[in-house]
Amino acid sequence: MSRDRARSTAVDAAPAVFVLLWSTGFVGAKYGLPYAEPFTFLGLRLVVAAALLGLAAVVVSRGVPRGMTAAQARAAAVSGLLLHGAYLGGVFWAIASGTSAGVSAVIVGLQPVLVAALAVRLLGEQLVRRQWLGLGLGLLGVGLVVGPSLADSSGPTGPGVLACLLALLGGTAGTLWQKRHGDGTPLLQGTAVQYAAAAAALGVLSLATESREISWTGEFVGAFVWLVLVLSIGAVLLLLALLRRGTASRVSSLFFLVPPVTAVQAYLLFDERLAAVSVIGVVVTALGVALVVRGGRSTGTSPPAAQPAPGAVHTGPTAGPTGPLGGRAEDP
Repeated sequence: MSRDRARSTAVDAAPAVFVLLWSTGFVGAKYGLPYAEPFTFLGLRLVVAAALLGLAAVVVSRGVPRGMTAAQARAAAVSGLLLHGAYLGGVFWAIASGTSAGVSAVIVGLQPVLVAALAVRLLGEQLVRRQWLGLGLGLLGVGLVVGPSLADSSGPTGPGVLACLLALLGGTAGTLWQKRHGDGTPLLQGTAVQYAAAAAALGVLSLATESREISWTGEFVGAFVWLVLVLSIGAVLLLLALLRRGTASRVSSLFFLVPPVTAVQAYLLFDERLAAVSVIGVVVTALGVALVVRGGRSTGTSPPAAQPAPGAVHTGPTAGPTGPLGGRAEDP
């Protein structure tokens, strides 16, 4: 009984843990980007993460990693290009080019609204009225949190805004694609393929546009290790697990909490003061996410349970709806 209670507690805490970990990506970027160009930084980070996950797959499988079908590998590669290449690449390039974190957070913060609207049509998910209200409150809360920083900014640059829009579209498409095609893919191998595909694309961009020079300072090494282990492995695996456990709209609504939590972290770590309206925004955002997550049970289509790879965790009645976090197996 105690084991079941601990398992239930871990599942309930997973969304909060994800938000806390994911929000540190902006902190890691602030520490690391002064010492390496964005595509070089991200490409190297994903190469190391892919290698570590590949090694973990061998260890967990006792020397014989579970196989992936060609279709699963292609689907994972597409997810990687969208979730890690387009989303992370766009945000990091925008920040490195001078776009403020506030502007970036506002643009990328539109993702839950886009995902919810498209999931209704593309995935057959149904949202009740209270959940739509929650999405609206989440968007309002994000605006309140980052509004003061926008007012103080000299204005976003055109290329930076375009990069953030690319990140927004990539993250939205990647979330929907992963929800539709990711079930049944072996956790570690699938994520390693995602990283390898994104790293290849970022490598091409790095060769074409950057000097690829890195200053291996203590701050850069610390940021790099944190982003690889905590973000690219811990937080991303948790995100993919949450996507299998819940609907795309509910999981995506968690991203509304990232800008407020990041603002709190910036206050604690860099003494960046929160305006009173930003504090109100934190509360409004939390309320909006609560309405989406608790507002009612959404239904949606799922990939057929009869088509998982041999030995993979699937969504059929035998394995249950999730892997390591209550049954499901599967960054900034």
